[in-house]
Amino acid sequence: MAFLDYYNILGLSKTASEQEIKKAYRKLARKYHPDLNPNNKEAEKKFKEINEAHEVLSNPDNRKKYDEYGEHWQHADAYKEAEKQQKQQRSQYRTQDQFSSSDYSDFFESMFGGAASGASNRQVKFRGQDYNAELQLDLKDVFKTHKRTLTVNNKNIRITIPAGIENGQVIKIKGHGGEGINGGPKGDLYIHFAIINTTKFKRDGDDLYVDVNIDLYKALLGGEQLVDTFDGQVKLTIKPETEGGTTVKLRNKGFPKYKKEGVFGDLYVTYRIKIPKNLSVKEKELFTELQKLR
Repeated sequence: MAFLDYYNILGLSKTASEQEIKKAYRKLARKYHPDLNPNNKEAEKKFKEINEAHEVLSNPDNRKKYDEYGEHWQHADAYKEAEKQQKQQRSQYRTQDQFSSSDYSDFFESMFGGAASGASNRQVKFRGQDYNAELQLDLKDVFKTHKRTLTVNNKNIRITIPAGIENGQVIKIKGHGGEGINGGPKGDLYIHFAIINTTKFKRDGDDLYVDVNIDLYKALLGGEQLVDTFDGQVKLTIKPETEGGTTVKLRNKGFPKYKKEGVFGDLYVTYRIKIPKNLSVKEKELFTELQKLR
């Protein structure tokens, strides 16, 4: 993975304040957002880099590590621990008057394969950097399990997206992060899902909610009504004298449960009575007669 200069990505200097980081991120995120750049792979790549840069620099602890260790900032704690051990060993050798300048190499040389006196040429192994990626999908896209190819750091990764995944959910793809250091294991890839709902259904977990308009006459006299579900239509029987706001539950017509093949939530249908408008003279007369009867 090529080293990403997070400050350069956001167009900032290392002395930028938290407010400047936030302002730069918002401006660039709007500019390169996938919704404004459909089918633009370069903009999509830029958007991911901007999010990664903001994720690190907006966190004071991570920013401090990044400023000190650059691309190896995620291993900062391990570096500090190794450096502490080096100092302790050097102090011990000085006390015993056995220390010589040839016994130890530079700290970072040691971290990446240097040898210590009295020890074998043992390299310190570090796990690779974890990658983070955001995948934006429509609610319709996650109604069924499907496969999708992602491009992360110029590599194509084929993944299976289970039906029922939720907005904000994170999936870990093991071993698809950065290369390890000195033969260490690869990092992991974390995919953050952003689910956009462009349907008329409201989702709450595995359940779906939808409003259905019925005319005044059907509400009063009853009848049949075709109702859309997420995967087709069903015919419902409207009882006579149905009030507006009445809700009926359709079992197993909701959203699929995550990683439970063939298991679904419920669909709640709420009837909204549509009042007739632009009545004719005759209709007004009939409604007036009806009012007198009541």
